[in-house]
Amino acid sequence: MGAEADLKQERGSGEEALAPRPMTQAQFLSWKRQKDAEASARKAEAAQKRAEDIAAGTAQMNGRELFIHEPWVFDNDRY
Repeated sequence: MGAEADLKQERGSGEEALAPRPMTQAQFLSWKRQKDAEASARKAEAAQKRAEDIAAGTAQMNGRELFIHEPWVFDNDRY
């Protein structure tokens, strides 16, 4: 039973160290602003890379991008 007691003691100290700490509203809002800023930066970077790839001709455009960049493709006056 000595090994079981040691195991219980180790688990008990580990659980206390992993116990959740209460978060204040200010801490949460700070964390949320940081997460939103990071997500916004990633999204802007991806959009910029996509625009560069389209300009270079290395990425295939979707319908909206094609309509914005090459509207003559959708000219129905010829038919």
